[in-house]
Amino acid sequence: MRERFLAGQTEQAWCLTVLTNSVVTWTSEYYGLAVAQMRAEGRAVDDELLAHISPAHSENVNYHGTINVEVDTELAKLDPAGYRPLRSRRPERA
Repeated sequence: MRERFLAGQTEQAWCLTVLTNSVVTWTSEYYGLAVAQMRAEGRAVDDELLAHISPAHSENVNYHGTINVEVDTELAKLDPAGYRPLRSRRPERA
């Protein structure tokens, strides 16, 4: 928190809350897409296991810098439903 007074600190906290909620929502949506794709490919995905996966990780968030985004390039990657393509599965290690 960089603000000196409560009002400014509260505003910063709200911004962080909105950011966190956005990341969790985005991650949850893409987890659902990934699970649906895996099941469509015939892979067994146990609902019991999914109950223990949290979308609140932060590996995909850069908290300490600036992210430059080419908006037109990123928008061109979206499918007709408005989603980015899922990454292909990593090869298994030997």
